[in-house]
Amino acid sequence: MTAVQKVAIAGSGVAAMAAAIQLAKAGVDVDVFEAKPELSALGSGITLQGNALRVFDALGVWEDVRDKGYFFEGLTLRAPGPDAPVVAELPEVKTGGPDYPAGGGMQRPDLAAILVEHAEAAGAHVRFGARVTGLDARADDAVEVFVNDESVGVYDLLIGADGLNSTVRELIGIDTRPEPTGMGIWRAFVSRPAEVERSELYYGGPVYIAGYTPTGEDTMYAYLVEDAQDRTGVSDDEAVQIMLGESMAYGGPWEAIRADLAAGASVNYTWFTQHIVPAPWNRGRVVVIGDAAHSCPPTIAQGAAQALEDALVLTELLTARDAVDQDLWDAFHARRVPRAQAVVEASVQLGAWQLEHNRDADAPGLIFGIAHRMAEPA
Repeated sequence: MTAVQKVAIAGSGVAAMAAAIQLAKAGVDVDVFEAKPELSALGSGITLQGNALRVFDALGVWEDVRDKGYFFEGLTLRAPGPDAPVVAELPEVKTGGPDYPAGGGMQRPDLAAILVEHAEAAGAHVRFGARVTGLDARADDAVEVFVNDESVGVYDLLIGADGLNSTVRELIGIDTRPEPTGMGIWRAFVSRPAEVERSELYYGGPVYIAGYTPTGEDTMYAYLVEDAQDRTGVSDDEAVQIMLGESMAYGGPWEAIRADLAAGASVNYTWFTQHIVPAPWNRGRVVVIGDAAHSCPPTIAQGAAQALEDALVLTELLTARDAVDQDLWDAFHARRVPRAQAVVEASVQLGAWQLEHNRDADAPGLIFGIAHRMAEPA
C-alpha cells in the first residue's frame, strides 16, 4: 500500500512529470494541472548530465530520451580567436555511473513530450490551461485544491512543481524567491556541424562563456553568457544581431553558428538565478520540489537533474511507506536538502569565479572538481 492514493501536481516540467509517472505506475490517482494552454513546441535546448539519465532510466523513459537526444562523453574547452584552439579535453565524469553516457543534449519540447506521453500512459490525468490558484488544508491528512478559482477536489497531497515563480510556494507562505546572479544567457537553435560531437565551451573574449551542445544528429543549441541586462523589448531581429556581434571573437564551429543566426535562427534570453528553500519544503500535505524549491545557474548543468532527483526520492518514499508522517518528511529532507544545497553552491561558485576573474580562461580544474562532487547518487 502507498502512503497516498490521490495526488495533485502543479506544473508540467521535469519534476512534475517524473513524479506523475512514478506515482501513477504505483496505482496512485494523479491529476496534473498546468497553467499553459498546451504543451509548447517552442523552447531552448537542455544539457543533461549522467545523474539525470539515471533517473530517466528509473522512470522507464531513458530509451525514448536517448533516441531523441544526442549523448556523448567528456567536454572540450576552447580559447577565443579565429582558429578557436582547443585548450583542454576534460575526461568524462560519469555522474550517473558507468551504465550511462557522461552527458548529452536534447530539445526541451522533445523531452517535455516524452514525459507527458509516459505520464498519461501510466494513468496520470494531465490538464492544460489549468492554473492552481488556491488550496485549503483539511486537518492534517488532506488538502483541497482550487484550479482557475474553482475547487477540483480533495487530495492526499499537492506537489508544487510549478517552476521558479511557483504559485504553490507562495500559497503555503514560503518567502524564498529566486535571485539574479548577475549573468544572462542567449540561446539559439542551430544546425550541428559534423565536427561537433560533444559540448564545447570557450572561455575568454567579450563574454563569459561561448558554447554549444549537440541536441540531435542535425541540431544543437548555442549559447553566450554575458552580464545580465534588461533585454525587455528586444525584437527577434535585434536578438540575432546581438548574438552575432557578441560571437565575433569566436572561430571554429561558431562560423557555422553565425551563418544559421543570420539565416533567422530562433533566439531567446534569460537571466541566471539562484535560491534554495530552507527545510522543510512542505507545509502539511503540500510540498514544493524542482525549481519551486531551488534554482541554480546552469554552469554545471544540474538544474533538471536535481529536479528529477527530487521527484524520484519523494515518490520512492510515498510508494514505499504506509503514511505521510514526520518520519517520511524527515527522510525526504535529509536526502534532498543537503544535496540540492551543494549543487546550488557549486553552480554559484563557478559563476562567481567567472565574474571575479573577468572571463579568464583558466577554468578546467575548477569545472572538473565541481563535476566530481555531483557524481554520488542522491
